[in-house]
Amino acid sequence: MLEDKVVKVLDTSYYPGNIMIVLGLTATNGVDKEIAEALKASHVVVEHKVFPDGESYIRIPVSVDNEHVVIVQSTYKPQDKHLVELLLAIEAVKDLGAKTITVVTPYLAYARQDKRFRTGEAISIKTILRSIRCAGADTLIVVEIHKEHVLTYFTGTAINVSAMDALAEYFKDKVENPLVLAPDTGALPRAKRFAEIIGGDYDYLEKTRDRITGEVKVRPKTISVKGRVVVIVDDIISTGKTMALAAKQALENGAREVYAACAHALFVDDAYERLKKAGIREVVATNTVPVPKGVVSVSVAPYIAKTISELYG
Repeated sequence: MLEDKVVKVLDTSYYPGNIMIVLGLTATNGVDKEIAEALKASHVVVEHKVFPDGESYIRIPVSVDNEHVVIVQSTYKPQDKHLVELLLAIEAVKDLGAKTITVVTPYLAYARQDKRFRTGEAISIKTILRSIRCAGADTLIVVEIHKEHVLTYFTGTAINVSAMDALAEYFKDKVENPLVLAPDTGALPRAKRFAEIIGGDYDYLEKTRDRITGEVKVRPKTISVKGRVVVIVDDIISTGKTMALAAKQALENGAREVYAACAHALFVDDAYERLKKAGIREVVATNTVPVPKGVVSVSVAPYIAKTISELYG
């Protein structure tokens, strides 16, 4: 279990005041400030600019010598730029004498390429995690990574914070007799955790294709949606096509209403409009990335702050 890698208490006895510095980089969506406030830690924003040729400049504007530093940087679009800035900051903080470095990446890009689907492919997440570790990170905290087992590529302490808690709390007193659906068997643990918090049933969607017409249908494996409030949950919504199809068919099969919830609202092109046209009443996402207009945002910062607090005792 990855939980076995969690270091419960780090030495903070030397530090008379704040237990750490929370360093916000260029893509935090406000999570850095919320974490610092929750921990009563110093909040510092990195000095940043872009050279005329497009290269990034990073400067740490305070002394971090012998300090516990938390670096916050999400890696949403433009992913490559944000990843490079993260690596620059980690190595700078390491060189400047930080006692420990905890990296918080609320959304970690490249996590879906976790194996070679075709011969010769790069295992992208392996490269990213090893680079973060090599740059100097002692601990890595992510939110609702696509597949948790990939964190073994990070040889320090790696923790996956569930986004389902924050999402489920929003729905807790909002829906009655809910049925929580995962888009596939792999996401079933997310649906189970969500359902346990809001007090509902859970199931996963099974996809079938008509051999004659080619029409694709999705429906719950075992539980009927008839008369139920359905909440479809996933880690990422990108194009929204699967979510829209599931919602449309749930409503056709008698669902009273359908909601969508996800950790990371990437929302490529017209994804939000696609979901609304499918009949989804409300779309809810966390603030790991900036959410589009119309999407309800809930914060994962308190859950990240709690994790950091437990690490540092």
